[in-house]
Amino acid sequence: MSRIFALLLGTCWLAGSVLADQTQPAQPSKPNVLWIYVDDMSDWMGCYGDSLALTPNIDSLAEGGVLFERAYMPAPVCSTTRSALITGTMQTSYGLHQHRTMIKEELAEGLLTVPELFRRAGYLTFNEAKDDYNFKRERSLMYSPEFERPKINSHLVGRDLSWLKQLQGKSFFGQIQLKGGKFGGETGAKFPADSLVADDAVSVPPQYPDHPVFRNAIARHYAQIAETDAQVGAIITALKEYGLWENTYVFFFTDHGSPLPRAKQFLYEEGTKVPLIVHGTESDSLVSGGASRRSDLVSGIDITMTSLALADIAIPDFMEGKDLFADDYQPRTYLISARDRMGNAIDRIRSVSSQHFRYIRNYKTDRALFQPQYRDGYATFETFQKMRRRNLLSPVQASYFDSENRPAEEFYDLRDDPHQVVNLAEDPKYETAIADHRRFLHEWEEATDDKGRYPESKESLKEVFEHAAGKCVAPEFDFLRTQ
Repeated sequence: MSRIFALLLGTCWLAGSVLADQTQPAQPSKPNVLWIYVDDMSDWMGCYGDSLALTPNIDSLAEGGVLFERAYMPAPVCSTTRSALITGTMQTSYGLHQHRTMIKEELAEGLLTVPELFRRAGYLTFNEAKDDYNFKRERSLMYSPEFERPKINSHLVGRDLSWLKQLQGKSFFGQIQLKGGKFGGETGAKFPADSLVADDAVSVPPQYPDHPVFRNAIARHYAQIAETDAQVGAIITALKEYGLWENTYVFFFTDHGSPLPRAKQFLYEEGTKVPLIVHGTESDSLVSGGASRRSDLVSGIDITMTSLALADIAIPDFMEGKDLFADDYQPRTYLISARDRMGNAIDRIRSVSSQHFRYIRNYKTDRALFQPQYRDGYATFETFQKMRRRNLLSPVQASYFDSENRPAEEFYDLRDDPHQVVNLAEDPKYETAIADHRRFLHEWEEATDDKGRYPESKESLKEVFEHAAGKCVAPEFDFLRTQ
């Protein structure tokens, strides 16, 4: 597909809205809230300054709303992020932090999910269709039974949004799930993969080898972003066609960064920094005043509280985020993201983002950053391993496989080192700044009782071990290897 054709295709989806049916029901008095929730996708978009991206529909959301330049998810993987956002809490506060939780329990007493709060306020709620939470909850409590669900397995397939017509005349909170970096298979899973830009036109950041496999994976991610943009255009078209657009707050965001090796699952900028755009209702000039950009530090759980606040729903005391449009809003100085067990790879990492720095604390330095996991057969990971065996990696690239010299602390100056490849943790020039970030992390862990500090139960580890057919290298599984 040519770049020009892709641009025209995306624009057509945006411009193809027909006039709303004049007989449709009148607008409800309460505003709607829609989350366009994308898997595994970085912010390589025109509105975020990427000149290779073809994203006219996403750009249009930004032009008519608010774009957040420094939005970070609580975790760099789907289930933990999604568990955090649906409860408005950090996943570490209530034991929702282990990705692929094998023994799921009910939410702690008093916790309610966002759709439940909307339902109590008289809203119709739906989710099409992925949720992926690390807890047990009856979906009948969360989503309205009167909503006629389309035949969607986990993510929207194609661009048919005719099922949105049933929302006419109703107040709703909904989620539409898009594949993003999983469209046509995860970024980097196979080589070669179709792309919209030439492989030699992309830039390869220094944390990756400048190799055809990595160039193709990066180029492929642009194709996935373009497909996502076309789907966003279809959503906008349907909202306009059915008379829902003017009264709907649209949140566009992704659950974490792309599936490139050091992005997904890890706490660098590329793993946790995501696009976040909020487009408001026709009557809300604060949110839809046009082309507003904000550079304050935003957490994914702020999406939760802001959604409730825009609908004028009381925010429960257990929620930990911020209302981004509150009159008394105070920007953060620091922001936390967390990684714990990812499938069969056990780790504990915390990061603290600030305006110019990123601090990372590695608590398990007896193992490599890259542990065996489900992506080992991907073209990107296999290429990494082949180049490692041939001593073709740079020192920083090789360090991801080093289980003997993993640093306890990492510290990066994002102004000079946006890709975080120069660890300044031992540089005396940054001693005070590092101490400040370290202190904030410690105080946060204590104040929230970070559940990642406590070992996972043997029963749960046994379930993981059996599910992974024994392919578990972490020492926490040693008690199972002797049985």
